[in-house]
Amino acid sequence: MESISVFEIIKVGIGPSSSHTMGPWNAAAAFIRIINRERSVAEVKEVFLEFFGSLAKTGIGHGTDIAGMLGLSGEDFKTIDTTRISDKIEHIKKSEILNLGGEKQIPFVYGHHLVLNMSETLEYHPNGMIFKAIFEDGTELVQDFYSVGGGFIMSQEKKSIDKHCVRTLYPCHKSSDIVKYCDKLGFEKISDLILINEESWRTQNETRKEALYIWDQIKECIYKGVNKEGVLPGGLNVTRRAAGINRKLLGEKIYKNKDEWFQLVVDAEENFTNINKWISCFALAVNEENASFGRIITAPTNGASGVIPAVLMYAQAFTHATTDDDIARFILVAGEIGTLFKKNATISAAMGGCQAEVGVSSAMAAAGLTEILGGSVGQVLMAAEIAMEHHLGLTCDPIKGLVQIPCIERNTMGAIKAITAANIALESDPSKAKVSLDQVIQTMWETALSMNDRFKETSEGGLAIAVNVPEC
Repeated sequence: MESISVFEIIKVGIGPSSSHTMGPWNAAAAFIRIINRERSVAEVKEVFLEFFGSLAKTGIGHGTDIAGMLGLSGEDFKTIDTTRISDKIEHIKKSEILNLGGEKQIPFVYGHHLVLNMSETLEYHPNGMIFKAIFEDGTELVQDFYSVGGGFIMSQEKKSIDKHCVRTLYPCHKSSDIVKYCDKLGFEKISDLILINEESWRTQNETRKEALYIWDQIKECIYKGVNKEGVLPGGLNVTRRAAGINRKLLGEKIYKNKDEWFQLVVDAEENFTNINKWISCFALAVNEENASFGRIITAPTNGASGVIPAVLMYAQAFTHATTDDDIARFILVAGEIGTLFKKNATISAAMGGCQAEVGVSSAMAAAGLTEILGGSVGQVLMAAEIAMEHHLGLTCDPIKGLVQIPCIERNTMGAIKAITAANIALESDPSKAKVSLDQVIQTMWETALSMNDRFKETSEGGLAIAVNVPEC
């Protein structure tokens, strides 16, 4: 089994969904690369894209169709001006022309060249899609892709097309591996082990720099979220709440940028109620940005992108763990825990329900927080286990297929549970734990396999059908 860098688990993304937006976007970009490898974009006459299963059933709400068109157009979600996405899609639909790979204009009729097949699911994975290119000489190129969570994509022929997986010096595929190597090397901090393994991709200085870049993007995202009022797109008419909470907590205090705002948060009155509200505010801010096609940090998915930012911001604002080193160690440990779930279970709600998203992110955040608050190797892993234990069986049932209800509030709950799990672990003896992290990951996977498909991001069960929302 190959290792995965923590920065493949915690990375820059775009809303509203890693598996339903970023995954299809990555797949479209990969298909363009395949075309250019086999022939060339200049030889293409038409392109067809069909989404199946969960991708189709919640495709409109998650912007899956939008991601497919922009990916085929050669756009990059890491750099695209998110304020122009609607205009770009409107132009494609009205003109019925798509600039394939940014190089060649071809006819593209929405509903004909792009189809959401809600009646069929591909056997390999519920998040399936098929691309087909027809060349000027009449020959065809067909490729299947599957979005398996966190923006990762696979195909049946090539189990994984991710080129970032390598073999590390001390491969950690289970939590027992982490314990083994930390004991062998005499490390009291899990992050010391991860720093060494990350050298398979970059130097330790580059790793720390990347972690601080992630932190800066987190602050930017939260800052945007706490300063935007209004209603989220999609038709549910969900009102943004982060800005209102921020305003009430800061009162009449004025700030000009994110650094001034952050200092005001640090200097704000500290009591249990206020801190609790701030944690919720941080998570709401991120997920409201995510729900409106904003740029966020995928950690490990977009639907769960508010948990780690909320817990890390909490640590920076309200604990003693405020150094750059603390930030880097938090992100490294959180990311490593995420890789364990990806390799041994799933981080896809279409496969495992919301336990695979908010549950995993809560476990990641709990581990990261415990690490920087002085926890031992055993306490860090215990915190992750506790957090996941109390998310087991959590369904994914988004109303109208939008990452809004109950998704946004679930991130606030995941953040609070992560902090609680860390506090419990820090006051516990992990040698007396009855359940290991590896056992809870296996249990989560077994739960996922047993869960009815109606509760796996299909919008066919739970709140998605219990709440009657009229079509707009």
